[in-house]
Amino acid sequence: MRNWISFPHREGTHSRQAHADLPEQAIYERELGRAGFFGPATHMHHKHPPTDWVGWEGPLRPRAFDLNGLQEEISSLSPWVMPDILHNAHCRYRVWRLADAMPFLVRNADGDELLFIHEGSGEFYCDYGHLTLKEGDYVVIPRGTMWRIEPAEPMFILMIEATDDSYQLPDKGLVGNHAIFDPAALDVPAIDPAFLAQQDENPWSLQIKRHNQVSVVTWPFNPLDAQGWHGDLCVVRLNWRDIRPLMSHRYHLPPSAHSTFVASRFVVCTFVPRPIESDPGALRVPFYHSNDDFDEVLFYHAGDFFSRDNIERGMVTFHPAGFTHGPHPKAFAAGRAHAKTFTDEVAVMLDTRDALSVGGLCEGVENPRYVNSWLRPGPSTAPSGK
Repeated sequence: MRNWISFPHREGTHSRQAHADLPEQAIYERELGRAGFFGPATHMHHKHPPTDWVGWEGPLRPRAFDLNGLQEEISSLSPWVMPDILHNAHCRYRVWRLADAMPFLVRNADGDELLFIHEGSGEFYCDYGHLTLKEGDYVVIPRGTMWRIEPAEPMFILMIEATDDSYQLPDKGLVGNHAIFDPAALDVPAIDPAFLAQQDENPWSLQIKRHNQVSVVTWPFNPLDAQGWHGDLCVVRLNWRDIRPLMSHRYHLPPSAHSTFVASRFVVCTFVPRPIESDPGALRVPFYHSNDDFDEVLFYHAGDFFSRDNIERGMVTFHPAGFTHGPHPKAFAAGRAHAKTFTDEVAVMLDTRDALSVGGLCEGVENPRYVNSWLRPGPSTAPSGK
């Protein structure tokens, strides 16, 4: 534990508690926080929205990418040729389109791999056995596992590599081990008839990725020939529909309350449908915040994304550390009016402690006007896309 300087203090006009009963003359609350909502924080109260900028210059900016525009660039039988969307020394963020059965096996020797099935379905075969994958599934693949996929229909897959690291479950603290999702909801591969039937005596090759270089090993038989196993290291599957989110009708919970998997230098969260806060004084949309220790990435999977305008499924927003962000103006106004009582969004969030770099692949699918999506119509609104 770090021994942060701590001196709780109040100044001027403010609310009694964070995210609730905001003073009418200063309804725009901004959280300045450290360590990704786990460290010290101050809540500023402003008379103007902190995102009411009218101009923006320089390389730091909020960014949005429409990954639906990527087709041939991310279509391959091998995941190891997929270019990075975002990356740093501890994480690689990629997407992959797979339409046909993989005729070889793959193994990641650089770190654990997390797959999220955005579209499609298929059969997954690995050292541990067989799983059927469908839209909305997470698949955690431990480093060193051999695997392949046979799509039943074209698949669009989000891949997040924990480079030189492993995935674990978050600490659920006061709510206990069975909250958010019970570990009993985690499925494991089976040594079933489908797995035994795919074992043959034909030559099979294995593509091993190590230091982002690929080596190939070939056997005169299918090396996925296990007859059984025992232990507590394994591929696991979790569908977002099995996630039961923490809720509070009086308090808007921070994104950390929706953590699904954690690595040493980043966290993966899942936003799933839930009731919106109903208490008259509660904030009903994500609060404005300056989370200056993390870069934030959101992949939009399904539903109506209640804090954003003009964001569709298959898109990604990237908010690097260093500026305040929060709900778009229409979303903030709708939250104040309690226009919606339920959110049906499904999104995968990646928060990284280390700065992410944007891959060149994104240039052709970026919306350069996303930085202006917080601007409210008015005489001071600047049309510039800078």
